[in-house]
Amino acid sequence: MQDTALLIIDMQTALLSDAYDVEACLRKVADLAEQARSTGVPIIYLRQRLHDVPGGLMDVHQAVAPRLGDVVLDKDSADSFLDTGLGDLLDEWAVCRVIITGFSTEYCVDSTSRAALSRGYDLVLVSDGHTTPERPPGAAPSAAQVVAHHNSTFSAIRYAGRSITVTPAARVRFDTSVGSCGRRPDQQADQRKLPAMWSR
Repeated sequence: MQDTALLIIDMQTALLSDAYDVEACLRKVADLAEQARSTGVPIIYLRQRLHDVPGGLMDVHQAVAPRLGDVVLDKDSADSFLDTGLGDLLDEWAVCRVIITGFSTEYCVDSTSRAALSRGYDLVLVSDGHTTPERPPGAAPSAAQVVAHHNSTFSAIRYAGRSITVTPAARVRFDTSVGSCGRRPDQQADQRKLPAMWSR
């Protein structure tokens, strides 16, 4: 539904080279993107600016690459809302729920999830749709433990007036409307037509 947006954070080739269970994560995110497109849910890609990295490696991984009609926003911070125009775009489209996927679990996924909640959006964290770098053998916590910890944290955390759901990709629903969520009346906006491609 148009009151929901799918966020795909930092799924860039250069960042995913040593990510935990990355092929499975890419498949989950790709499936979600296809479902979103088929139901008219906007997809917003957040892309970390990377210095001293060849341009092709900065691109979103080809398995989940944006298509015509998707939005790409570049960022310089772990918080995808900071100086990117993301909040303005979501408000323009009257989005009140964000479905979050991406890299990396404890940095950009975590920061963006908390920022979304603080800004009044309901949150769906896709439990098998985010990943983080592998650790050296014997390191603690392991990458798997980091992912599990954040899923557990967001399953228990509370934000007043917000809905928080942690669920695997297979259970994410795009065909249900969530209404006004926790957004204030002055934050509700008329929906507008999605651009063919909007990049910043």
